[in-house]
Amino acid sequence: MIKTMTKPEAESRARKLREVINGLRYRYHVLDDPEVTDEIYDSLTSELKQIEAEHQDLITPDSPTQRVGGAPSPKFRKVTHETVMLSLDDVHGDDELLAWETKIAKYLGAKKLGPFYAELKVDGLAMSLRYEGGVLVQAATRGDGQVGEDVTRNILTIHSIPFQVKPPKAIGGNFEVRGEIYLPKKPFEELNKQRAKAGEPLFANPRNASAGAVRQLDPAITAQRSLAFMAYSLLGPALTTHQKEHEILMAMGFVTDQHAQLVGDVQELIAFAAKMQTERDRLPLQVDGVVATLNDTNTFRRGGVIGKAPRGAVAYKWPAEEVTTKLKDILIQVGRTGTLTPVADLEPVVVAGSTVHRATLHNADEIERKGILIGDTVILRKAGDVIPEVVGPIKELRTGQEKKFKFPSKCPVCGSPVERIGAEVAYRCTNPDCYGSLLLQLRHFTSKNALDIVGLGPKVIDALYDAELIRDQADIFHLKADDIAQLERFGELSASNIIRAINDKRKISLPRFIYALGIRHVGVETAQALAQHFLSIEKLRQANLEQLQKVPDIGPVVAESVANYFKTKPKQELLDQLIEEITLEKMTPPKKGPLSGQSIVITGTLESMGRQEAQAKARAAGADVNDSVSKNTSYVVVGANPGSKADKAKKLGVKILSEAGFLRLVG
Repeated sequence: MIKTMTKPEAESRARKLREVINGLRYRYHVLDDPEVTDEIYDSLTSELKQIEAEHQDLITPDSPTQRVGGAPSPKFRKVTHETVMLSLDDVHGDDELLAWETKIAKYLGAKKLGPFYAELKVDGLAMSLRYEGGVLVQAATRGDGQVGEDVTRNILTIHSIPFQVKPPKAIGGNFEVRGEIYLPKKPFEELNKQRAKAGEPLFANPRNASAGAVRQLDPAITAQRSLAFMAYSLLGPALTTHQKEHEILMAMGFVTDQHAQLVGDVQELIAFAAKMQTERDRLPLQVDGVVATLNDTNTFRRGGVIGKAPRGAVAYKWPAEEVTTKLKDILIQVGRTGTLTPVADLEPVVVAGSTVHRATLHNADEIERKGILIGDTVILRKAGDVIPEVVGPIKELRTGQEKKFKFPSKCPVCGSPVERIGAEVAYRCTNPDCYGSLLLQLRHFTSKNALDIVGLGPKVIDALYDAELIRDQADIFHLKADDIAQLERFGELSASNIIRAINDKRKISLPRFIYALGIRHVGVETAQALAQHFLSIEKLRQANLEQLQKVPDIGPVVAESVANYFKTKPKQELLDQLIEEITLEKMTPPKKGPLSGQSIVITGTLESMGRQEAQAKARAAGADVNDSVSKNTSYVVVGANPGSKADKAKKLGVKILSEAGFLRLVG
C-alpha cells in the first residue's frame, strides 16, 4: 500500500507507526486490553518494515521490528525461561516459502529442505508448562521471550492441561511443554453473546478473549471461559525428530494437532497448506496458517537462530482477512433504484488473497458513526467471498490533512437533486430516468436470477444503451440482429446469438419475472412468495396494501414498496409492454405436502445439495421459503458456517433442523 515517499514523509510515517504499534503491543501484552486483531498488527508492522528497508537509517533500537515480544505484566510474578521462547518468521504465499527454502538450504549446505513436520498454526496465546517429577509446577507466558509471567493458578482451570503425567523412562520426570492456549469458536460466540446482553464490548477474536482470560488476577474468572490447550513442542529430552515429540506428548495425555503430518518436501507442504485452508472455516478453533518445522532434530538445531526466529521452522500464513490501507477518496455510485451509495477508493492492498481498491461504506450515517475521514489509514476486512468492508480508521496515524466527507446534494450521474425520505438512511436521486439507475435496472433484468439472458451481460447492455438501441426493458425484445451487428466489436454471428438468447426467454416463470422487474426490497425469495400467493401478474398488480401484507413474511415496508411500484404510471406502461412480449408460465396453487403452511429459511452450506435445490425440495413439500428469520418462521435448516440467521433462530425460539432432519421432513 506504500507509495514512494520523500525522506521527511518516510521519517514522519515511521515515527507514527512506531507509536501506534508500540501502543497496541503495550495494550495487548501489558494491559490485557487488545484493540485490534493480529492481522491489523501484522499489517502495520509490515508497512513499518518496508519503510525501514528503504530507509535503513530510520531504524531505531526501540522499533517494534527489532523486538521479540512485549514486556511482562507487572500483575504477575516474573519468570525467566530456561530456553528462550522465540517466535517464527512468517511467509505469505508459495513464492516466499520457496525463497525461504532456498535461503535455509544454502545455509545448511543442502540442495533442498525436508522432510518437514507440518501442523496448524493455532491463533492463541503461547504458553510454557514446566513439569518436575511428572507434576505441573509452573505455567508461564512468552512475555518478551526471555522473561514471561507466572500464570500457573489460572492455567490450572484449563481441563485439557494435565496436572500430572507419566512420562516414558527415556524422558525423565523434568521437562517443559510448549503450546497454545486458545478459545474454541463455539464458546467464543457464546461469550460474545453474553457480553452483548450485558452491554459489554465484544472481543474482536478468540485469541483476544483467551489472552484476557489467562491474565485475569482471579482464577475464577478464567474458569468461566472454556479455554483449551494444544501442545506443539517438548523440551528437555534428547529426541531425534519433531514428529516424535508430538507422539510422546499425545501418549502423555496432551492434546496435539490431529491434522499434523509429515511431508517430504516444500511441494508437499504447499499442498498440505492448501488443503487445510479449504477446511479452515470448518475447524472448531481459529487458525491462520501452517507451521513447518524441519523434522530432524539435529538439522533443526544446526540451523540455529537468526534474529528472533529459528532458521529451521517457518509459519506459512494464509492471506490476511484484515489489513490496513489508505482511503484516497469517497466516491458515489447510483444503484438501480436510485440509491446513492458511498464507496471507498483505496490504495490497492491484498486482503483474503485478492487485490482490493474499492470497498463499500454503506451510507452517510455509517461514515459518521465510524468517524472516517478522507485520507485516513483504515482497517479493511474481507473474509472469503464477502464484499470488502471498511471497519474504521486508525486515528493515531492522522496527519491533520484528512478531510470530512460531505454527501452530495446533487446526483453525480444526472445532476438532479437528491433526497432523504423520512427516517431512511439512504439518499436517492429524484430523477426516475437517471442514467445510472436505468442502466443498472437493465443489467438486473437480464441477470442470472432474473431472465438470465445469455450474452447480455453488463458490457453488452452498456454498449446497447450507449448506441441508443435500448432505453427500457421492453426495448430488449425489439432489438434486431442487423442493428447489433453494426456496433463495434459485434459481428453477424454474435448478433444472431444475442437475438436467439432473447427469444429463448420469451416464456418465463412468474417468480423470475417479478424479480426481474427490480422492485425495491424484492429479492429472489420475496418474488417467489408473491408469485405463489397471487399466482398471476394481473392479481399481483391489482393487490392493495392490505392484501400484500397477507403474504407470508411480507412486512409493511416491502408491501408498500410493491404497491407503490405498480401504482406508478410509467411502471404500468412498461409492464403492459413486457406482457405483450413475454408469456408467463402458468402458476398452480402449492400442492399439499408435509410442510404445507410452514415457513422455512435455509442457511449455511449443505453437504448433499446446493441451496437452490434444497429450496426447491422445501417448496415441493408445500413450504414457504424465505430469506430472513422472524418469529413466524417454522424451521431454520442449518448447514456448515450458518452465520447470524442460526443465532437469530435460537434467540426467537425457532426450531432448528440439521440437513438430515430436513431431508427426513421432506421425505
